[in-house]
This record gives sequence, structure tokens and C-alpha cells, in this order.
Amino acid sequence: MMRWRAGRPHGCDEGGQVTVLIIGFALVLLLAVGVTVDASAAYLEREALATLADGAALAAADQVQGTPAYDGGLEGAAPIDVRTARATVARHLSLTGALRDHPGLVAVVDVVDDRVVVRLRAPLDLPLTVHGLTATTVSAGGSASVTLGAG
Repeated sequence: MMRWRAGRPHGCDEGGQVTVLIIGFALVLLLAVGVTVDASAAYLEREALATLADGAALAAADQVQGTPAYDGGLEGAAPIDVRTARATVARHLSLTGALRDHPGLVAVVDVVDDRVVVRLRAPLDLPLTVHGLTATTVSAGGSASVTLGAG
């Protein structure tokens, strides 16, 4: 037989169960905030690298080099020298402060036909990290080409 005391049956001690629920919900909320902050930081870093890659590719494509550019008859496409493109990308990244703003930035520059392709990769410093679960690098790419229109 149960005795009632202050509105509850005697022997049904529920003290502390609400505290466990509050702590559990707080941990879930903290995890959700952490994931959101890290995802936002990674997205912003990727967008910054994409902007840098596009600008570097445009700068490199603007450096049309070689004898065919001056000896007539480009026939709709301008040749791009890969060494000049790589040097131009390096200069662009240096002048824009990208190397200072993104320590460990690595640029890969390729020339495919009349197109300069720039791929950038940089270490990602997330505000909240879980060792082994969070990505440590972010990468983005951009390309530009030089085509000559008639007239």
C-alpha cells in the first residue's frame, strides 16, 4: 500500500531526472551549435578560396604570350604559356595577400588548350574541432580562358 505525501506517492522519488534531461538537451544543443559554426567557417573559407582561384585564373589568362599572338592568325584562341601562367598566379596570390591570409596555401596551375585552371588548397582552422572527425583542409578551383571574337 502506497502512502501519499505532498501530492506524490511515497517511494516514487523522481528527484534529479529533470536535471538529467536538461543536461542531455544542453549537450545536443551545444553539438548543433558546434556543427553549425564549423560548417559556416568551412563554407566561408571555401568561398574565399574560390574567389582567389577565379581572380588568379583571370590574371593568368590575361597574360597571353608567345609568337603566335603577334605573328597573325590566332584563329579564335590565344595561346597561354604554362610557366607564365604559374608565375602570374603566384604573383597574384602574393599581391592580394592570399599567402598571408591563408597560411599553407597551395596552388596548382594547369593550362588546358586556351584555358587556365587554378586549384587552391589550404589548411582549415575550425573554431571547434573533433580530432579525426573534422576536415583539416579546404579546396576550391577556378578557370578562365582567352577567346577572341571576330570583329
